[in-house]
Amino acid sequence: MKALVLAGGSGTRLRPFSYSVPKQLMSIVNKPVLEHVLGELDRIGVTDVGIVVGHGAAQIADVIGDGTRLGMRITYIRQESPKGLAHAVRVAREFLGDDDFVMYLGDNMLPEGIGEVAAEFRDHRTAARVVVRKVADPRAFGVVELDADGGVTKLVEKPSEPLSDLALIGVYFFTAAIHDAVVAIEPSARGELEITDAVQWLLDSGAEVAATEYAGYWRDIGSAEDVLECNRRLLDDIVPDVLGDVVDSELVGPVVVEPGARVVRSRVQGPAVIGAGTLVQDSQVGPHTTVGRDCVIDNARLRDTVVLDGAAINDVRGIDSSLIGRSATVGTTDQDARVRLVIGDFTQVRVAA
Repeated sequence: MKALVLAGGSGTRLRPFSYSVPKQLMSIVNKPVLEHVLGELDRIGVTDVGIVVGHGAAQIADVIGDGTRLGMRITYIRQESPKGLAHAVRVAREFLGDDDFVMYLGDNMLPEGIGEVAAEFRDHRTAARVVVRKVADPRAFGVVELDADGGVTKLVEKPSEPLSDLALIGVYFFTAAIHDAVVAIEPSARGELEITDAVQWLLDSGAEVAATEYAGYWRDIGSAEDVLECNRRLLDDIVPDVLGDVVDSELVGPVVVEPGARVVRSRVQGPAVIGAGTLVQDSQVGPHTTVGRDCVIDNARLRDTVVLDGAAINDVRGIDSSLIGRSATVGTTDQDARVRLVIGDFTQVRVAA
């Protein structure tokens, strides 16, 4: 089985961060979302991966490389503009050949894995197997309708009046039958080739389509709050590991201090991660906080926050539920204040001291 990972879209809901970095490279517990995805694929034994890329192709290739570091073989497939998930399958035709494959949206997090779904597909090989879960408002999703026996009867993209609360999430399993479907369909009213239409074409052609309801944690990393919420969830599973230097400091609960990091005269409340090469001094960090690599946290207090690589926070107390961009600088003025921040890469902010 091969994998097709979609890492093309523009990520408008994650601006200003997505102006400078593809959303698939947003960091969750100091690892890009895309690398989390590739780890899940490795766990189901898939190592031949095509990544569909758009304007962020160079940055993605620079971070992920050819896959050697991850024990994979990575092929990059250019999609000049995001024209729908079925269009991504079209442009990947040469890479996919006639192999079965799993299509995985590169901005989706399913940390509990997709092993059971993969096993179901392998054991009961249908033309397609879609992964669904119940959502409060299915109008923003592709929606799946099932019959009394749990068989898929209909798929509709973003219906105004859904007849089901089962939404498609970012994982699909296909046989080569899907290639006929993506060629046969026409663009939707949104101007895109919808994967829901392609799977519906399979159904209408008499092919068998199965659905698996996913019970584990799932998050589409589309906004700053998605990043923070997912970061909290993954931090809850970390195992303490202190590989850097801790001097005159207190570590409480599960804390990871990566190699080359220094924690000096500080208190770190887990779950928390301090990235490689980072200096934390005279500060209070955590809980539910991830500090990226090569950062400086000096005389600061922050909790429930993601600080991306290269950022500096100096003389600021009370940062809470914030997302700090790469190489951003957060400093002080002369008035006391608590702040909540969502700031973009390379931004400089001055807040009350």
